[in-house]
Amino acid sequence: MTQATARSVFVTGGNRGIGLAVARRFAAAGDRVTVTHRGDGPPPSEGLLAVRCDVTDSGQIDQAFKEAETAHGPVSVLVANAGAAQDRLLVRMTEEDFTSVVDTNLTGAFRVAQRAVRGMLRAGHGRIVLISSTAALRGAPGQTNYAAAKAGLVGFARSLTQELGPRDITCNVVAPGLTETDMSRALTAEQRRALLRTTPAGRLGTPEEVAEAVAFLADAGYVRGAVIPVDGGAGLGH
Repeated sequence: MTQATARSVFVTGGNRGIGLAVARRFAAAGDRVTVTHRGDGPPPSEGLLAVRCDVTDSGQIDQAFKEAETAHGPVSVLVANAGAAQDRLLVRMTEEDFTSVVDTNLTGAFRVAQRAVRGMLRAGHGRIVLISSTAALRGAPGQTNYAAAKAGLVGFARSLTQELGPRDITCNVVAPGLTETDMSRALTAEQRRALLRTTPAGRLGTPEEVAEAVAFLADAGYVRGAVIPVDGGAGLGH
């Protein structure tokens, strides 16, 4: 569906996987999309504004927003997707393993949301979507750092929802399950089989299916503080 008025959309970690699928979904609807990356950006043919930005650095975030605002106008839709994993059993996990993952996945989302909300408050409108994971709801061995960070996004979104109150600024969470991304491709065949056994859909999700949920939340003004699983039923009961 094409938007009547193009929005300025900002997607962190938008150069591949779920982030790129989200960016493409908004661009296809006619929105002006900025994506951040730490290394290689998306292909130039995508027609996206690509800016280098590490979400662990507030200075880089501010500069990336300035570039997006100059090119596309004030950001009205933020998708905080940038993430990192450093899987290791707790007895072998270093403090750096834990804090670096939290800094990227949770504190990084705080940094970009705080920067985006300034403009949204001035405009009296905004949509924030945080990309979490079913690991936040179910837990996963070797992912105490990742699951804790992703679970933190739920509390963050719901607290921000209460702060924003009657303003037309929403904050919601999408929790993907096992999805065809670089992260899932790094799993062993046995790990994939084990995860699929607990997934009623019997298959991995696609980044495009996650992007559809994100696009819905960018339009839904009365959905606030929600957690939408896109996991083929793997999180039933959580």
